[in-house]
Amino acid sequence: MVQVKINMLAGCGDLIPKKAHEDDAAFDLRSRVDAVLPPRRSVLIPTGVFMELPAGYEAQVRPRSGLALKHDIMLTNSPGTVDAGYRGEIGVIMYNGGTEDFTVSRGDRIAQMVIAELPEVELVTADELSASDRGEGGFGSTGKK
Repeated sequence: MVQVKINMLAGCGDLIPKKAHEDDAAFDLRSRVDAVLPPRRSVLIPTGVFMELPAGYEAQVRPRSGLALKHDIMLTNSPGTVDAGYRGEIGVIMYNGGTEDFTVSRGDRIAQMVIAELPEVELVTADELSASDRGEGGFGSTGKK
């Protein structure tokens, strides 16, 4: 089992990231502030969480499906990446795609965080690439089935 060190901002011990169920992939991140997200705007919401990821790991901050479906709340840079060398507070950039203000209260679950191991990758230059069925087809080129 990989251990990830976390540190909570003073007064935020109740906001420690937790999994709702033992077999969940992600830890819930909670807001440490009360905030209002105006329509069509992004707001950075602090979580009170600081972490030390081991080398070769990242934390991915992802949206919560219920907020997206029920309230048009998304994460602007989804998934957000927290690198192993970062030691600052984890923040969540929330976007209100709705037409009315959305209120976030302290302690609300606002995002999910997945800890992922990164493979060692070496990029190498090549004069040519092998052929594939898709070729150079871009966005939407595979059609709809």
